[in-house]
Amino acid sequence: MNDTSSKTPTYVPGLDHILGGGLPTRRISLVTGGAGCGKSVLAAQFLVGGAGAGEPGVLVTFEQGLDELRRDFRGFDFGFGERLGAGEIQVLHVDPDMLPDTTTGSFTLDGLLLQLEGAIEEIGAKRVALDTLESVISELGDSANLRRELRRLFRWLEERGLTGLVTAEAGHGEAFTRRGLEEYVADCVILLDFRIRNELATRRARVLKYRGGSHSGDEHPFLIGPSGIELFPLTASRLEYEASRERIGTGIPSLDEMLDGTGVHRGSSTLVSGSPGAGKSSLGAAFVDGACRRGERALYFSFEESPEQILRNMEAVGYDLRPWVDGDLLVFESRRPSQRGLEGHLFGIQRAVEEHDPQVVVLDPFTSIAGPQETGPSRSMLVRLVDLLKGRSITTMFTALEAANLSGHSASQSHVSSLMDTWVVLQAKRTEGARHRYGWILKSRGIEHSRYVRELTVTDEGIEFVATDGGRGEAAD
Repeated sequence: MNDTSSKTPTYVPGLDHILGGGLPTRRISLVTGGAGCGKSVLAAQFLVGGAGAGEPGVLVTFEQGLDELRRDFRGFDFGFGERLGAGEIQVLHVDPDMLPDTTTGSFTLDGLLLQLEGAIEEIGAKRVALDTLESVISELGDSANLRRELRRLFRWLEERGLTGLVTAEAGHGEAFTRRGLEEYVADCVILLDFRIRNELATRRARVLKYRGGSHSGDEHPFLIGPSGIELFPLTASRLEYEASRERIGTGIPSLDEMLDGTGVHRGSSTLVSGSPGAGKSSLGAAFVDGACRRGERALYFSFEESPEQILRNMEAVGYDLRPWVDGDLLVFESRRPSQRGLEGHLFGIQRAVEEHDPQVVVLDPFTSIAGPQETGPSRSMLVRLVDLLKGRSITTMFTALEAANLSGHSASQSHVSSLMDTWVVLQAKRTEGARHRYGWILKSRGIEHSRYVRELTVTDEGIEFVATDGGRGEAAD
């Protein structure tokens, strides 16, 4: 993206990507957000990452003492305590009540700068973080004096060759900070947002501005976990995935026959949508069974059933998956949809993929965690998932609950399908007193595929797509 020679890495996973390499070197950046969004955690990671790269840092705190910081960061494993103990990070606790000029009684930053200079010289600091600036600037009076003192503070830090990170509380209305001035003085502004959606916590990060460099202005989900803040950026924005010509089977020979006799492209994404009981999970089981028979590792994410339930249920329809589990070729990851927010599921899937390195992945059903796909957050999540999986050439099957019928499909899945290479539609309906299942291929990019509806039969020997009336089947609209 940008020339990273004038940038200082934050070493916060994912953040440097959207910053084009890092924060502006020897300049001051601002992180703003409401309570609980992770400002202090980000500041600590910025200093810890710098210390690990040979750049000692000073953390100036106006609200918490050293003992409180040790306690608060003890729950993270990014090494704040270790760097502090090694003298690579120094904490400077400044009491704002002790800063007024003793001769005039007026409030200035002279006392802060005097203490900060001593801490910087003591460890040869290259980085500094001030958390939270609002505790000090609230005493600076009118806007003119506030802007003047902020410029003075930032210029003082820059003159000493320091790369600075300042945190501030979120403002109201159009202001991004309480006073609405810090964002104009800083060279880079990062917004952190903490929201509650559908009773689940979600967090988003956005780069508001970056003087002298381009940056991603999109919102990016992030998670605060044991390793601190991690962002999930849209890494493949230029759509430079490899396009394999290799074809692999779906695990269902009759479905492969409908896909030009061979199956889907390796590294592609397949959507299987259908009404309840149409056979979506059975297709997912057949998909991973076929992969394991080829000696490939498969990862199955289930959001409605436990692994033991799936193993029992799939055995009844001809897919004995337990040997693959015992042989470490198949791994189940079962999670409750309400267990975490969208970004939590994103990171959970990413970590499992990195840990198990699968060639095939099933997400069943994706709609349980994403909700309506036409919403912005859900589509953003799907884009990032496809980006992650295609970037690793993983062949993926997404199942989705859909009240489709033989004459059409729901508009909500149209938003999903634009990201999918192949779309298989399943439908269960009652005819002449009996319940029948049907399936057809709505699209398959780069593959000559059947246009006909076939009846889907589920037996104790597996799944089969059978042509109706002894022929190719009824043409799908």
